[in-house]
Amino acid sequence: MKILSRLKDILFPVIEQKITDEIENCPPVLFRIGVVEFADNTDAESGLALARLLGNFDDLKVFYFDEPFGKNFLNLESRTIFDLIDKGQDILDKTKADVIIWGYREEDKIRLNFQTGKQYEYEDKSFVSLLDSIYIPAISAANSAFFPQALLNLIHGAVISAVSPANSESRIYRRYLLKKIINELSTDNSAKKLPFEYLPYTMNFLGIIYLSYAAEQGNGQNFKTIYNLLNTALKHQDRLTTPIHLGCIYYHLAQLYDSATLYTTRNPSSYFKGAIEYYRRAQKYLGKYSYPYDYGYISYKLAGLFFSYWKQKEDIQALRDAVFQLREAEKIYTYALFPAFWAEIQGKLGQMLALLGSFTKSAEISELAVAAYQNRQKVISEKRYPLEWGKIQENIGEIHYHLGQNGAGKSYFEEAMEYFHDALYMYENAQLPDEIKKVRNSIAKCRQYLRNK
Repeated sequence: MKILSRLKDILFPVIEQKITDEIENCPPVLFRIGVVEFADNTDAESGLALARLLGNFDDLKVFYFDEPFGKNFLNLESRTIFDLIDKGQDILDKTKADVIIWGYREEDKIRLNFQTGKQYEYEDKSFVSLLDSIYIPAISAANSAFFPQALLNLIHGAVISAVSPANSESRIYRRYLLKKIINELSTDNSAKKLPFEYLPYTMNFLGIIYLSYAAEQGNGQNFKTIYNLLNTALKHQDRLTTPIHLGCIYYHLAQLYDSATLYTTRNPSSYFKGAIEYYRRAQKYLGKYSYPYDYGYISYKLAGLFFSYWKQKEDIQALRDAVFQLREAEKIYTYALFPAFWAEIQGKLGQMLALLGSFTKSAEISELAVAAYQNRQKVISEKRYPLEWGKIQENIGEIHYHLGQNGAGKSYFEEAMEYFHDALYMYENAQLPDEIKKVRNSIAKCRQYLRNK
């Protein structure tokens, strides 16, 4: 099967000119990559062999992690997925790696998975899930010289795609590398003898690599190419060894449509609907009780889509759906385990519930919005984040002001003034004239209502 020839046919139309360096003097960024000793019942030392091969890339600082521990959790079964995540996070914290690579032998091949410290955090800048897999032929330190270069380039691209850049320098360099890798993959036929059964996994990761690069471009120029790659993976789903891999493909199709909503002005509702449809399909395979972190993250993304759709169409049901999806995410990304993500969810819940309460004139929903904002303040404290805390106080003040307007009683205007004064104090300390003017106007409106009562 001439896999790379097929890939070249798909990729070639959008890479018509030879790659040119986007950065004349590439910054000295080295992404730290750990290859964890593979779960392999042979003496081939496949993990060590892969670490040596990846070490030849000058943008990677590769190390081999061979501390002994049980690896039964690498079967990707739902009952052991938390053990995998926790152990991976422990290794990431200990080694300060950007990405670690897991390997699990299945007969004559190795399944690779990629884990990062930000993988299940809202600020993650990667499209790669821990469940995304690449299958490679079992290799050994003795015969690693015969490992297909194109397949090694694909793994290189998967690693770079998995990296969540820590700063603008890393982001720029990552984008440069992705463009370079895409060009290499489109011109190298050394993997043409790979077994046909590898095709859906290869196509899935090619889609991720190209999507990672296109997202940095910020336009829809390559939408069709990425769709073709992922759709080819979908067409060969009969070669997938477990339904979770099918869920991952749907997940990335949803990410593709989701990304397109950010820059598409022509018929944007079709992209919203496509993203929602594919995210929901993904959740059928990455379920709440089997793979909760992936399910919860998808719920968080769905909430953002429904909210954006509501802003475009003013469909109140979309706003309700957004709140429902955030509630689903809230059940999984808890205060105890994910305080920063939980606080982010609470802030969005406060915003959406406040709008929903205002449109439906429901005091109960508005009170839920206040509770969500106050939950956020458990993380966004007055001492550590004074301006953000002050903004939350202003938001709560506005909810109380609207409740007073709707006839809930004089006390709501008084409470609103207290919250507004808290915000005013923070803004004055920070010398923010626009914010000061706005909140003073809000205080004046409250006073006017109180005088007229």
